[in-house]
Amino acid sequence: MNLAEQFAALDAVLMNTREYWQCTAFDFDELPWPELQAALHNLSDEDVARLDNDQQQLYQFFSPFIAGVEQLPELCNLPKNQQQRSEYPFWISNGIKGRKFEQLQDFVSALPFTTQPVLEWCAGKGHLGRMLAYNGAQSVRSVELQAHLCEQGEHSARKQGLAMQFSQANVLEDDISHFFNTDTHAVALHACGALHQTFMQHASAARVKRISFSPCCYHLFTDNKYHPMSELAFTSKLNLTHRDLKLALQETVTAPSRVAKIRKTEVEWRLGFDALRKSITNEQFYVSVPSVNKAVFSDTFAQFCAWAGDKKSLIIPQDTDYDKFLLIGKARKKVTERIELVRHVFRRAIEVWLVLDRALYLQQQGYHVSVSTFCEKQLTPRNILILANTN
Repeated sequence: MNLAEQFAALDAVLMNTREYWQCTAFDFDELPWPELQAALHNLSDEDVARLDNDQQQLYQFFSPFIAGVEQLPELCNLPKNQQQRSEYPFWISNGIKGRKFEQLQDFVSALPFTTQPVLEWCAGKGHLGRMLAYNGAQSVRSVELQAHLCEQGEHSARKQGLAMQFSQANVLEDDISHFFNTDTHAVALHACGALHQTFMQHASAARVKRISFSPCCYHLFTDNKYHPMSELAFTSKLNLTHRDLKLALQETVTAPSRVAKIRKTEVEWRLGFDALRKSITNEQFYVSVPSVNKAVFSDTFAQFCAWAGDKKSLIIPQDTDYDKFLLIGKARKKVTERIELVRHVFRRAIEVWLVLDRALYLQQQGYHVSVSTFCEKQLTPRNILILANTN
């Protein structure tokens, strides 16, 4: 199956299953799918957590209930990079946290070996560029928005004797065409949304010989309505928004128990406050409350409601039974988690759809393109690598 065939098949499955993933869990007080109610109600909270952490088990569990899910394991399967990661001297990894350095090692090992000059996009301190310079790249030009990161990167490169040059630029607003030359290997690890789309467009327009990148956070710096990149995606009847693009990012590495506990409390309290707000206003739709420092969730539910009420200009009666609304919040959390579980069946499918849209766009520009994974999901779920070359 070539990339276009894979995209078309995936697009058909996603189109036919929209009712299961193109929704917002907080909008519902009850499960919206009668055919799934028995199966979902029979799941314990531990079952939900176990399924949510294993995409293959999710497919297996829901295949008997949702037509098309049985196709997703094959359609979302991408070849794995088989190269062993290389070791580096301690001074290359200095200042890079363990898991991040392993991501970088695996990413670099999956790249074709070349001594071509490198353009490193959204470079930060230039960790990726330093590794490529150490591996023999003639030179590395690292482009980054934040001046202080450029300065730190320049300092490290000079100290380590690496052929690197940093350029501070706002790649969404500045003239950046001069960064792209034909005899260049353009690389980007986890450039977000429009940042990697701009990178692709400029690199292909300049006929850069090699383009290697791993996309991330597909919704950032873009319009709420998704604008397809490839001709095939333009013909799709899917209408994606930021909500859908964020779903692609909801496969995460398991959070520490402390973080998970705070998250549990936060969801229960937000839903409990929403029930309280509805009882006061008689409005029946969900209204979000702004993000807040997680320390708030070490206080009481009543204190959280006072804060949230102030943010929403809501006068809360003094005789409010907070225990009642907290119990409603806890019950709604169970419903929300099960709706999210169903939506999560399709999270990788949406990400692969988005990645294939990008790969097909580069094919249209005359590139030979491959799509694979460069590391295990335990290191990062954003583990997809797009390689394009003009040879």
